[in-house]
Amino acid sequence: MNSRRTTRARVLALTIAVGLPMTACTSADPAEPGRSAKRTVYGPPPASWCANGTPSASSGAGKLHRGALHDDFNGDGYSDVAFPAPRGDLSRSKARRKPGYVAVVYGSSHGLRISSKQIFDQDRPGVPGVGEPGDYYGISVTTADLDQDGDADLIVGSRENSHDVAYGIGGVDDGKPRQYYWQGSLSVVWGGRHGLSGSVTLPSRAASHDGVGSLTVAGDFDGDGAPDVATQARGGDLRVLSGPFGPDGTPAGGVHDVKGPRKAGMRDLATGDVNGDGITDLVSVGETETGSTRRGDVVYWKGTPDGLTAGVALSGIHGPQDAGHAVAVGDVNGDGYADIVTNAFFAFVSVDSGVGGSGMEEPEYARKYRLPHLKSGAVVYLPGGRSGPDVGKMTMLNQDSPGIPGVAHEDSGADEEGGTDYFGAGVSVGDIDGDGYADVSAGIPQKDVGGTDGAGSVVTMRGTAHGLTGEDAQLLTQDTRGVPGTAQDADVFGTATKIVDIDADGHADLLAGGEVAPDGTPHGARGGVWVFPSTACGVTPKGSVVIGPSTLGAPRQFHSALGADFNS
Repeated sequence: MNSRRTTRARVLALTIAVGLPMTACTSADPAEPGRSAKRTVYGPPPASWCANGTPSASSGAGKLHRGALHDDFNGDGYSDVAFPAPRGDLSRSKARRKPGYVAVVYGSSHGLRISSKQIFDQDRPGVPGVGEPGDYYGISVTTADLDQDGDADLIVGSRENSHDVAYGIGGVDDGKPRQYYWQGSLSVVWGGRHGLSGSVTLPSRAASHDGVGSLTVAGDFDGDGAPDVATQARGGDLRVLSGPFGPDGTPAGGVHDVKGPRKAGMRDLATGDVNGDGITDLVSVGETETGSTRRGDVVYWKGTPDGLTAGVALSGIHGPQDAGHAVAVGDVNGDGYADIVTNAFFAFVSVDSGVGGSGMEEPEYARKYRLPHLKSGAVVYLPGGRSGPDVGKMTMLNQDSPGIPGVAHEDSGADEEGGTDYFGAGVSVGDIDGDGYADVSAGIPQKDVGGTDGAGSVVTMRGTAHGLTGEDAQLLTQDTRGVPGTAQDADVFGTATKIVDIDADGHADLLAGGEVAPDGTPHGARGGVWVFPSTACGVTPKGSVVIGPSTLGAPRQFHSALGADFNS
């Protein structure tokens, strides 16, 4: 999780552990723990996606939509994974400069090949820029074949702190050098048969306070067959770089801005063909503001032959003080239209009827805005269709929904930190069991596990012809047998998730980020990522591993934020 997906302001990190074997198609429910001598082993697992090792009845029933890999950097047919650490520092300095780095590990028939790892930062030869305090190189990453050579490229966003001074034409105001503050930047690392190498800056027209690169996605937004890049600009607008891209990073279609609705602030972006017209659409989540009224919104930016249209806020999804922090897009119900999956976190209901207050108690607020998820957060499923997102068919799932392990808790403290569990953090979409329906993973990073506070967990939910269901949901914690590590206070396991088919076996695997505190306190936290294989029975702890900074050859710094977000 980076600055846009913070869970109670805890920055995420992890150490390295080794997994233990376990029979596939099982999971654990932390609702009723039973202690063993060495670790917590929870009672009987809930129903899995398989019965006695047999795939579920829905297996193979969906429409399987496969296309060229957008994340295969070396063209070997396997998806590769970028691990951003925007608060990391490869210099091993004790000072927390936070210039940031991005690590890449390549996929293979046996999963991620750690020996193939590469690390990029702005102090590396061939990478533009200079690593400076607060640059946050890797605050966003995405992938696409920008130069259309058959190999995916890595696009990296940087916040770019206030140390870049430009001279010459366009860089002088009243005879004095112009200093840029938080303008941000985008760069690309080119893919090739031997992996990633060579990097150039993308001309994003970044100016002071634009914030370019803080959120970045790629897609063919004008349907011309060439990938484009979109990034957040000035809070609620988009800046689009229209491909194809030349070897110097210049977009042949130029750079232009697309307006968002009213005054807005974004927290996440995702892309997909929501209306099925063959052109990539874009979806953002965040807050929009009109006068003194602020509300969480899902914003739909339609792709057309002329590019993205102005963003339109979809009403009826969030209440005035309720907003999503993450969004993903994929075909959950197998009908050929990409669906939208986001989360809903109950922020804080102030009874004060003044500016920012609701003037009502929590239950009244929940009834008025028809928000059944105020306890602990929810996953919001919004189907796509010929006319775009179908708000009328929206459904919400939380820990009180049938089939989902656990219980949603009231926010009895009613403080400004809001919901207790943050169910739905870091949502991701992909076909885990290979049945043609995209499934959904979500974190519950503040979930108490046994006697630990905020140890966290991850849940996977099945896609079906009828949409997203909580039935037979699988749940993993660090105390699930076979999962590396042990649940401890403030681990916030599940703060980010990513579904990706690393070994190209037709079953998308699960990545989950969190933090581990070796001494039981957050002060010992180091970032990391758990990697879980998948089968027709769903995600399995068997063969799971955890990747930390040391695995990647990086310093084991506190709060490096490795695994805090995947955002690609």
